[in-house]
Amino acid sequence: MPWYEGFGGERLWYREQGEGPALVLVHGWCMSSAVWRFQFDQLSAGGFRVIAPDLRGHGDSPQGSAGCRREVFVADVAALFRHIDLRGALLAGWSLGTQVAIGAVPLLRERLAGVALICGTPCFTSRVDFPHGLAPVEAEGMALKVRRNLKRALEGFCARMFAPGELDASGRADEIRALVAGVSAPETEVALQSLAALAAADVRPELAAIDRPTLVISGELDPICPSAASAYMAQRLSACRPVVYAGCGHAPFMTRCDEFNAQLADFSREVHGRV
Repeated sequence: MPWYEGFGGERLWYREQGEGPALVLVHGWCMSSAVWRFQFDQLSAGGFRVIAPDLRGHGDSPQGSAGCRREVFVADVAALFRHIDLRGALLAGWSLGTQVAIGAVPLLRERLAGVALICGTPCFTSRVDFPHGLAPVEAEGMALKVRRNLKRALEGFCARMFAPGELDASGRADEIRALVAGVSAPETEVALQSLAALAAADVRPELAAIDRPTLVISGELDPICPSAASAYMAQRLSACRPVVYAGCGHAPFMTRCDEFNAQLADFSREVHGRV
């Protein structure tokens, strides 16, 4: 297994497969690198070097002593780039991983060819001047469910990721259910810390620092990070290509994986100046 030293020198795990231009994929809340299975399978076979860390406390990465805060996740991802000496990479984040990727851009600017923000939001909870997030009471309710029974809370969260009929329409329903069910749950404290970090973050001021070509992907029917939040980000990025997956919820990279992978591959080739 490949390990690297993250923030504070603590050991973290990542997965790597394939050769070619690097695609670094950062997972979301209470998930792990395992969610990117379809990307590892297809993109590594298509001439790309696919790399995905397990954020601390998730998957095979221990929690460590630094806590599961966004700034620590950001520092960990930057440390991974330095450890592998990645240059000219495409950094992609999903959901919570979107906020991590946004924070990492200033630290990695010279190492990045582009950025992909997948079903993310600059503010998970709504504000007076940002109506595109979830109501604060919803985040509080999620935390309460996690405290009561983490397993049931995650089952409910994962079921909510998909729009009605989306799994059946994908033609991969059983495969996707097995993939999601196979993701190891973090400890309850990790789930609560990372949820608190997600709910408190407001990364809108950081969008102006993204000066690399950016692909912003959203699901039309995403109930977790509404597509309006992705549209908000796209409007404020200087070199942005927005893509909305009709009929999709929070994880089009699973239910529309063939189309998603082709989109990501084409964008990577474009930002690398390849035909």
